[in-house]
Amino acid sequence: QVQLQESGGGLVQPGGSLRLSCIASTITSDMYHMGWFRQAPGKQREFVARITRSGSTKFADSVKGRFTISRDNAKNTVYLQMDNLKPEDTAIYYCNVVHVSNSAWNYWGQGTQVTVSS
Repeated sequence: QVQLQESGGGLVQPGGSLRLSCIASTITSDMYHMGWFRQAPGKQREFVARITRSGSTKFADSVKGRFTISRDNAKNTVYLQMDNLKPEDTAIYYCNVVHVSNSAWNYWGQGTQVTVSS
């Protein structure tokens, strides 16, 4: 059973920063693409950022230039560094991993709340 555990969420003022972490247990993380999604109240879950097995990254237009994604395969961990946060970034952030060869092997964490407010 794959388990993903997010941490690092919280309350931050506009313009502030947070760093989310997601530890994946029972998988060999270098066999998975890793990423983050988010869901704001009353909205559908949306893509935020992804980092492939080889280290290529992709970001949603809304976070480009503000968010950075990285991974440490030795620790089975993916990070999301969020800078210059805006109130519209408020959401539950979910970690996601997808196997590089079988997209049916697609797993989600429980989510961590990020609230940007003054």
